[in-house]
Amino acid sequence: MSDLQIRNLRPEEISLAIDWAAAEGWNPGLSDAACFAMPDARGFFVGEIDGAPVATVSCVNYDDRFAFLGFYIVREDFRGSGHGLRIWNAAIAHARPRVIGLDGVVAQQDNYRKSGFELAHANIRYGGIVAAPSSPPAGLIALDRIPFALVEADDATVFPARRSAFLQAWVNTSGHVGRALVRDGKIGAWGVIRPCRTGHKIGPLVADDRAAAEKVVETMLASTGGGEIFLDVPAVNREAIALAEGLGLEPVFETARMYTGPIPPLRVDRVFGVTSFELG
Repeated sequence: MSDLQIRNLRPEEISLAIDWAAAEGWNPGLSDAACFAMPDARGFFVGEIDGAPVATVSCVNYDDRFAFLGFYIVREDFRGSGHGLRIWNAAIAHARPRVIGLDGVVAQQDNYRKSGFELAHANIRYGGIVAAPSSPPAGLIALDRIPFALVEADDATVFPARRSAFLQAWVNTSGHVGRALVRDGKIGAWGVIRPCRTGHKIGPLVADDRAAAEKVVETMLASTGGGEIFLDVPAVNREAIALAEGLGLEPVFETARMYTGPIPPLRVDRVFGVTSFELG
């Protein structure tokens, strides 16, 4: 265990963690690495033995109060040797004294509780083949045409911290398609769809109600031509589950959203699609 050397992944090396997540079945987006580096370039860690990577983790500090942990992976042939705990502790130390969130494997909830995490709710990944609508709803606007301050303010109702740099990258990255529904000068719904290793993933999807969320989804599906779609929804939002099931999607797997402490009140009822299990 003393041979493990822990260091930060440089921005151009974050693809290592993403490749490992893909191998674990998490199906990351094709452009996730560049976006994930935006909020905290020093929030990604690798543990190496003799220069070879054996463990990864991220703990991205969004501001001075909130961080999000992800990419906690130990290479299979090195599991059970204590390397995971060491790199985990390095990530937690990077975030202190912030409240930390994570989307963890349900079976590991008890282990996360030992580190001070408490369950907030489950998130469920839905997936399936969806046809592009023959006549998508009219009147929706490209998300990058909406004043960014409005998007950022709306995002603040559903996420525990301001994430300006990340959100700007997420909206403007080539291949990402964002759409918004504006009602009486206010955003009623908005979302982003992006290409992944398999199919496309929708997230975030934020809306005042299911009908508004469906209009955004239909418009995004029209832009991508349909196909295999994934949508991560909070299990406590019954309308979001109804939307996913209405699209013909089925549960793929489940995560436990957990936090180490109190977070600002969030409108989880407006979350029809989680942005990312890795960064929140």
